Amino acid sequence: MRSLIPDTIAPPFARYAHGAISEPGSQVVLTSGQLGVAADGTIPKTAQEQAEICFANIDAILIEAGADRSSVLRINAFVTDREHMAGYMAARDAWLNDTGNLPASTLVIVSGFTKPEFVVEIEVTAEVVA
Repeated sequence: MRSLIPDTIAPPFARYAHGAISEPGSQVVLTSGQLGVAADGTIPKTAQEQAEICFANIDAILIEAGADRSSVLRINAFVTDREHMAGYMAARDAWLNDTGNLPASTLVIVSGFTKPEFVVEIEVTAEVVA
């Protein structure tokens, strides 16, 4: 995967790229939106803790596909309020810390999820290089 950050446009606002391109011959991996519910069914209160669970779930899905976080082309994230952006971004930045290239990323504020306790949902598009 290669990050696309043209120097002819304003730089990204945070730790992401404006675009990403996959390697020739790669397969696409799509995850469903992951919510911040732990394996024991508990739901942490903070956006950062929920996002950390989401990213741990995504790690497991990527491993199952033969990929890892450095294979992620795009992150789509959803939070229920602006106050949750910082917690989500802290978890995302930590998760991307050692990946090399940065994926494309979108963060959207939504009115809610299936349970009011959920404040973050994250999905990714990744690649598996054949």
